Amino acid sequence: MTTAHAIHADRILPGILLMIGFCLSAPMLDVAAKLAAETLPVGQITAARFVIQAALMLPICLWLGLGLRPGPGTLSMLLWRSFFLILSTYFFIAAIRVMPIADALAIVFVEPFIILFVAKYLFGDEIGPRRIGASIVGFGGSLLVIQPSFVAFGYVALLPLGTAFSFAAYMLITRSLSRRMHPVAMQFHTALIASAATVPIIWLADGRGWATLDPVMPQGVAWLWLLGVGGFAALSHMMMTYALKFAPSATLAPLHYLEIVMATLVGYLIFNDFPDPLTLAGIAVIMGSGLFVIHRERQLSRADQATKAPPGSPV
Repeated sequence: MTTAHAIHADRILPGILLMIGFCLSAPMLDVAAKLAAETLPVGQITAARFVIQAALMLPICLWLGLGLRPGPGTLSMLLWRSFFLILSTYFFIAAIRVMPIADALAIVFVEPFIILFVAKYLFGDEIGPRRIGASIVGFGGSLLVIQPSFVAFGYVALLPLGTAFSFAAYMLITRSLSRRMHPVAMQFHTALIASAATVPIIWLADGRGWATLDPVMPQGVAWLWLLGVGGFAALSHMMMTYALKFAPSATLAPLHYLEIVMATLVGYLIFNDFPDPLTLAGIAVIMGSGLFVIHRERQLSRADQATKAPPGSPV
């Protein structure tokens, strides 16, 4: 094994550990948001997430010596990235306010299938019939989750689909923007722009009686839940950012499904929520379809590398 290959192998393990850390910490953001939503409006929690996240990311940006101004030609993309992340966050918090976290998260996990189809038309990515079939099956799995949730919670059960579509758009913008910005700076600017957009809305809604936006002064432990929303958002996304720096996305992608397992566990331990058999079946279908898509991506990537590799070179 060459020195370069040894260094690369040494970086894989930290990447995997960081990705596991993301899967363990991201559901805690959802737990904090669900607890905060018991006494605070969804819009206020959404705004608090970005304000606290921006405040936490600022010293990290300064420590890394990153510029606090967006680079040339990046502002419009950052505005759109922030817009879709605001929508994604708002929809999801509004959903888990009444739905079990695992149920809502399982529906959101159709997002990779949405990206697969959108990327085909935006970036010309090739998708074969097997991946199309797996995407259809995965979306069918989401319907298995939505059906009992829709009966129990009504149209709220459709909000995670709004999160899935919004987050897919957010990820596609991130895909383009990541070539032009440091990931930490990208997170800081996104949180800052989202704060600048959401805080005035909450301020204008004060006293107007709008249930999801009219702010309420947090009492007691509610302050801790708000800090948890922003703190776990910053921590989990930093872990994912650096996990992708150390290890290839193809290696890390299967681990992402640990987030559903963790969400199910904390939902049961903290809220006594456990998916019913139909929901569990839907989660299994979504996870199986997603893992198949990841498997196909790996196969195609290896085939592409083998085609491009010069004769006699290791692949």
